[in-house]
Amino acid sequence: MEAHKLQPTAVPYRALRLVNTKDMEREEWLKIRKQGIGSSDAAAAIGLNPYKSQLELWMEKTGRDKELPKPDPDDDTAPVFWGTVLEPIVAVQYAKKTGNKVRRINAVLQHPDPDLHWMLANIDREVNGSPEVQILECKTAGINGARLWKEGVPEYVQVQVMHQLAVTGKQAADVAVLIAGQQLEVFRIDRDETMIAQLIELEKQFWHYVETDTPPPADGSASADQALRCLFPRDDGEVLDLTDNPELNQAYEELKQIRREIAEQEKLEASLKQKLQQAMGEASKAVFTSGFVTWRKAKDSLTFNSSALLKDLPHLQQKYQELRKGSRRFLIN
Repeated sequence: MEAHKLQPTAVPYRALRLVNTKDMEREEWLKIRKQGIGSSDAAAAIGLNPYKSQLELWMEKTGRDKELPKPDPDDDTAPVFWGTVLEPIVAVQYAKKTGNKVRRINAVLQHPDPDLHWMLANIDREVNGSPEVQILECKTAGINGARLWKEGVPEYVQVQVMHQLAVTGKQAADVAVLIAGQQLEVFRIDRDETMIAQLIELEKQFWHYVETDTPPPADGSASADQALRCLFPRDDGEVLDLTDNPELNQAYEELKQIRREIAEQEKLEASLKQKLQQAMGEASKAVFTSGFVTWRKAKDSLTFNSSALLKDLPHLQQKYQELRKGSRRFLIN
């Protein structure tokens, strides 16, 4: 989805304040979020979030997320931690850079249309006194995440902001992103009625999955794989006869063919790699017309020999053992 020029709304409206969040505990806030699709859920709801699938989001909204890994808000090695810590700093610097005044909105906002009651939004900051922009979305991007911002606002963030504009009835939002801790960029996203109509329709389809308790199809992502493992952690021994299902039989045959092709490609890759290694011998680097390869020895390192320790002190095995849950293996015959 791309940002378009400002288009006036047919009927101006304002969002409802569903609940005040100023003194709300995090767990209570998370419960409120399950009542609808928030702005940070929007991209996942329509299948455009690179980090979260529709299936994982559906599990969260239907209360099946108990076994899903949860981000630790106090983990200072996680991007989400620094996003929270640096949000007020980004807001202050945005105000200095643009001259716009901003303030917090301590509330979960709700679309005023009763048919769209499931459209919720948390706004980082409201922009006051500007006829051009009314919402500020604060972002941080580390060294790895900075690449996503080279061409402007990433698509999943555009969806998030367009959802905010849809809920609030506002006309424009600024996205302020702190890149690698030292560069503040500001991007403008204007309201687009056509895009909002498309977004609402796609979000309706996802919310229908939630209301009917129907899981959306898995999309091949790591998130969907993890969701399936949590949704179906164990097997019951049943043999399921799918011989009369043409669609699933075709999927089975295609999967087998792809597995064969992958195995052939991996064998070819290994052969070509070994051909180059054999030609290099003890050389560290080989140069070609279009690039180069290196083959260097890593430094020696010391490792902990747990096997030797348990051999000398076998009683420690029972004292420090822990249960490792088994997982289901998917094998093809």
